Amino acid sequence: MATTISPPDTPKPPLPKASRWRVLKARVSTATRLLLSKLGQNGPQWLIAFLALATGVVQISPQFVQMRQAVLNILAQGADGISGLADLAAFPHVIIGIGLILMVPGLLLRARVAWVLGVLLSALSAGLALWAAHGGINATVALSGLLLLALLLYTSRFARSSLAASSLFALLGVGSLLIYGTLGSLWFGAGYTPPIRSLPTAFYYTIETMSTVGYGDIVPHTVQARMFTVSMIVVGISVFATTLSVVIGPLIGGSLKRTLEGKMQREQRKNHYVIIGASSLAYAMWKELSSRGVPVTIIAPSGHPSPFPETADVITADATRSETLELAGVPKAKAVLTLRDDDAENAFAVLAVKELAPGVKTIAGVNDVRHVNKIRRVQPDVLFAPQLLGSQLLARDLFDEPIDNSTVHKLLFPET
Repeated sequence: MATTISPPDTPKPPLPKASRWRVLKARVSTATRLLLSKLGQNGPQWLIAFLALATGVVQISPQFVQMRQAVLNILAQGADGISGLADLAAFPHVIIGIGLILMVPGLLLRARVAWVLGVLLSALSAGLALWAAHGGINATVALSGLLLLALLLYTSRFARSSLAASSLFALLGVGSLLIYGTLGSLWFGAGYTPPIRSLPTAFYYTIETMSTVGYGDIVPHTVQARMFTVSMIVVGISVFATTLSVVIGPLIGGSLKRTLEGKMQREQRKNHYVIIGASSLAYAMWKELSSRGVPVTIIAPSGHPSPFPETADVITADATRSETLELAGVPKAKAVLTLRDDDAENAFAVLAVKELAPGVKTIAGVNDVRHVNKIRRVQPDVLFAPQLLGSQLLARDLFDEPIDNSTVHKLLFPET
């Protein structure tokens, strides 16, 4: 047995300095384009999330120590523990700051509910900051204004309304509101009749106020308590309305939209062509008809990958069922083309179409030329046998026989 010894690999010569520089320059240019593309796609939500985080931190940081001590005192002493806060405006600032920080993940995920709550919280933040600064401009006012402006400017970026994300951030909004109402009621407890002195009473009054029930058993009698009650009512209605719109709305709206779209599509499916199948021939036929501006509806089999784009009018169902053919508008179609990979399935589809709409033109595709005579028995209006075309054209070319339009038509569509 002969052994062949291959010569040792010769090392490749290093690239010239100019070539290395061009390669490096091309790589840097490619990386820069990719980075700019990513920033163009995701930059706005990252900027908004950063502004929300910065605004929340600026709101919380001046009162962090006092609020931490107040929470510990409330847990240990009840309503009396809240008296340790020196600044009466510190509590709303901290609640809004916490809310903005909680919205950061939702803003990064482009959740619509996070955008709605972000707009509400940034507007409240800007208003409180302006009131505390007596109309002046400080860091909180500037950050809140920039956040609100960015949210309004990039509204279209926040279009995700998945049920999981909407439910999560809606619960966060409701939970933040409950904390705001409960602690605020304890804060202004002396301004109510009877006074609010315990956490259960504060929680009860918060639920009673946010739901606008108003039994009248607890009544505010000072200006501060009345203004706080008004804020709870306004914010409560806003949060609950937002929760209903972003959680329940997509469920009802999506079902209604699908129903209306299905009805409109059924009404629009007339004077069109119906293609049955998802084969390469079916795709090529759909592409050709679509390029001519002809309306086309496809009935694709379930369980198989579809080559058609999302813009195509595709029904994934069994093409031999009358309900499917009715949905595709077969009785009002100009023609039905059965172009599946299986000739037997094409034959069954032709029979189903003729049973439902005998007057509609049927074109049966034949994948195997040996099945031409068998498919003729189901009596389609036209037999489409493209495999016969190649051999017949080649034979005519070999024997110098003429090829004209009528000859090609006979080769493509053998008479049934």
